[in-house]
Amino acid sequence: MAFLTQKTRIARYAALQALQREQGLDALALLGEDFIEFYSNFHVDVRAWERPIIAVLPASGAPFAVFNELSTTHLQIARERASLWIEDVELYAEHPRIDGRLPLLPQWAEYVADRLRRAGLARARIGVDVAGGWVAKLGALLPEARFVPVTRELRALRWVKTSEELDILRRAASLADWIQERYRERLRPGVLTQVLDFELAAEGAAEAARRFPGEDLGLFTWTLSGARSASPHGDGASLGAKINPGDTIINIVIPRLNGLVVENERTWFAGQPSAEQARFFEVARAANGAAVAAAVVGRPVSGIDAAAQRVIEAAGLGAYVHHRTGHGIGLAGHEFPDDMAFNHRPLLAGEVYSAEPGLYAYGLGGFRIDDTVVVGEQPEVLTQTPRTLAHATLEV
Repeated sequence: MAFLTQKTRIARYAALQALQREQGLDALALLGEDFIEFYSNFHVDVRAWERPIIAVLPASGAPFAVFNELSTTHLQIARERASLWIEDVELYAEHPRIDGRLPLLPQWAEYVADRLRRAGLARARIGVDVAGGWVAKLGALLPEARFVPVTRELRALRWVKTSEELDILRRAASLADWIQERYRERLRPGVLTQVLDFELAAEGAAEAARRFPGEDLGLFTWTLSGARSASPHGDGASLGAKINPGDTIINIVIPRLNGLVVENERTWFAGQPSAEQARFFEVARAANGAAVAAAVVGRPVSGIDAAAQRVIEAAGLGAYVHHRTGHGIGLAGHEFPDDMAFNHRPLLAGEVYSAEPGLYAYGLGGFRIDDTVVVGEQPEVLTQTPRTLAHATLEV
């Protein structure tokens, strides 16, 4: 099983408690879905803007949470699986109940304020991951409490991954490589790209079920061919799009295994590429390699982006860059830090980044190779799909 265990819980809670001490907090109250998952190991199944939820970690005392009744069975299963890190979870209802057993959604803030009072936090200094909204209402209901935004500090706790998290990311990367090989077998002129994406998502899910039975997978697959490949996030009109001879193709495979994400993106050619297509590809490949090589402990975060940009600029292709080289990876596909190009702090061992420099030339195509890399004294590349031009050239 690749679920996170108490080993990671202990590491995360130690970091959260250290943050409380540094900031002089009596508790942390988390309302965002990904921060609640980080704290509880519960794969949150609601959107907090629609169904508010909260998880609280007091500096002294047991953690507790207030979730929506939609999660009732999911919570029970998580308890039985022993993957839930919070024992004290109360539920509220989002529709009127005749028996009146649960508090109702309109009473959510009042109920949470009462729960904080019962925990002895009515006059506490409480760190929160969001400001305004429900936090403002809680502040009005608990005028002697102080709610302190510590979003930046909480984000920093997600930079470095535990050994268990890295193991899950390695497994997810291996699955992504498997799916990429299935793409290589099937990317051919005449193929409808969206149909192929759905087919390979299904095949990827079946392979994941063989590898990780009883675990949790989300899977995103996407192919952009021809002119569309020069638009990093597509053109918003995928239906009926097909591969044509001579196309440059970018495809994207993003599995989310047990709450952790990797990215694996490759550039392909429907037949022998032109000299110009090959030139752009080789520059993108060299920029990817430079970005990966820069993911070294102690070097600046911004150095990953700078290394790729130096390669591209030296090749005279700087005008074809439309986005930064990458971003953090973890609980979210675009994880913190999200300001790679402008972040000059030293890299830490165990951080995980995407290395995805891209070149986009309308009429010629997009050229992007995206690998997931772990920062270390020697960077560890998790995604191993070959990057050579020969491998990227498809027989048609």
